[in-house]
Order: sequence, then structure tokens, then C-alpha cells
Amino acid sequence: MSKIAIIGATGRAGSQLLEEAVRRGHSVTAIARDTAKVGPREGVVSKNVDALDGTALQAAVADHDVVISAAHFSTLPASAVIGPVKQAGVKRLLVVGGAGSLLLPDGTRVIDSKGFPAEYKAEAGAGAEFLENLRQEQDLDWTFLSPSAEFVEGERTGKFRLGKDDLLVSSEGRSWITFADFAIAMLDEVEAPKHSRKRFTVGY
Repeated sequence: MSKIAIIGATGRAGSQLLEEAVRRGHSVTAIARDTAKVGPREGVVSKNVDALDGTALQAAVADHDVVISAAHFSTLPASAVIGPVKQAGVKRLLVVGGAGSLLLPDGTRVIDSKGFPAEYKAEAGAGAEFLENLRQEQDLDWTFLSPSAEFVEGERTGKFRLGKDDLLVSSEGRSWITFADFAIAMLDEVEAPKHSRKRFTVGY
């Protein structure tokens, strides 16, 4: 059993990560500005923290084995996460990534493709920058897990594929993963690390 702190635990990805971690018997600290929707849960401690407050975030993640950041990149840059995690003495940081920095068959990034939606560019760009910051990081044992192009609500099947830096596309031509199955891949990585200091991706 690990002691896991989840930043952004009330979001769509974060809430599924919390569910998966609790299902597996881990001790979880749910961190968000307002954790009211988490409610009282066995094995879960809720902490209301503004993650941009570095001192408060450092205190919230101290004494954990792993920190998982599931916050939006456009609201919480890499420096706001990496600094407090390191200062708290936590060695492992796992990040809910984005698909924008994944590669297409021609070697270009998804975010640079012609049809990439303009409304997602800021978040995707911030996600790519977060990944580059991690790649420069010398001390943390980090992992960045990118979802497929469509990151959606749906059932927990436990059946998916893993990849590295290339966008995964199903045999039907769709690139997608549910939050619930993404959470399985992330908690698998927590329990049996195979992508230390690397990015990987998950999809059907």
C-alpha cells in the first residue's frame, strides 16, 4: 500500500484516480480548492488547498510516497508542482498528461496538426511545456501519462493498449480512452513502475 496525494482530486480524471487508488487499498490524500464533493471516505483524507500556494501545497504533499497531479496545465504550471513536491521530499511525481504533445505518423505533434481545435491549444501547449520541464528535471522520479485524443467518461474495462510517444488509434480509426481505464494504467504505474522518467500513453 502506498500513501498517494492527488492534486486536482475532484476533477474528471482526478476523481477516477481517487476511486481506483481506494479500490486498490491505497491511502489517499485528496487535494483541491474545494474537496466537498469527495465526502467522507474510508482511506481518504481531504485537504482544501490552492495549489498555486506553494507553501500550502508542500505541506499537503509531505510524507507521501507518490504525488499525482491531475490539475489543468493552463492553471497550474510545472514549476508550481515540481518545486513544492521536491521541497516536501517526495521522490515520485506522476502527471496526468495531454495528447497534444503526442506524435502523429509523420513525426509532427498532434497540437501542430491542421485540424487541432483552437479552443484546446492553450491547455495542450501548456501540457507540452510541462512535459519539457519534466524532461529537464534531474532529481524527481517522474512519469507523464498522456491519454488518447478523446479523454471521455465511460466504463472501466481494464482492456487497453500502452504506447510511448506516438498517438494510439484503434482499428476503427478512433483515438480514445475513458477516465476509468486511464486511472487503471496510472495506478498500475504507481504499483509497478515501468516508465520512470518517461512519458507513455494509453488508448484502445
